[in-house]
Amino acid sequence: MAEPTPAPDRTQEFLELLTRHDRALGVYVHSLVNSSADADDILQQTKLILWRCFDQFEPGTHFLAWARKTAFHQILTYRRQTKREHMPLSEETLEALHHEVERLSDEGDHRREALRACLAKLPAEHRQLVTLRYFEDLEIEQIAERIRSTVAAVYRALSRVRFALMGCVEKELTKEAA
Repeated sequence: MAEPTPAPDRTQEFLELLTRHDRALGVYVHSLVNSSADADDILQQTKLILWRCFDQFEPGTHFLAWARKTAFHQILTYRRQTKREHMPLSEETLEALHHEVERLSDEGDHRREALRACLAKLPAEHRQLVTLRYFEDLEIEQIAERIRSTVAAVYRALSRVRFALMGCVEKELTKEAA
């Protein structure tokens, strides 16, 4: 008789997803809770619940949406428990804000994916400029020195690359919408 296969340890997967979306989740909670200390507490509680319930999360689905929904329920629980009179937003308003944040986030996700696709299409030297400027956060002068070019040439090249990326992203989004 064969032994049952043990469930895979998904700790690494959880940590990678949480790390990738931690900032966005924090911004979401802090945007809906007045007190920074309370928002931090709610965020911690949310992360504990996410970990405890991670076996219910389906791989390949939208982790941040799942995490935000969990956080939203924690915010509602917090509001009911504290029953503060000075809460500036009603539950209906919070619900509307929650849906609007999700809608805007989905738009941002599509735009990010389009940008990734467009970056991959860039010639290597243009990708290098983007990497140096926006990922390594170098100043234009530092980039010019690194690639042995003039400051003016780097400005022109980055301007052309940004313009090309903007057009490409819009084209990708239009293609996706169709």
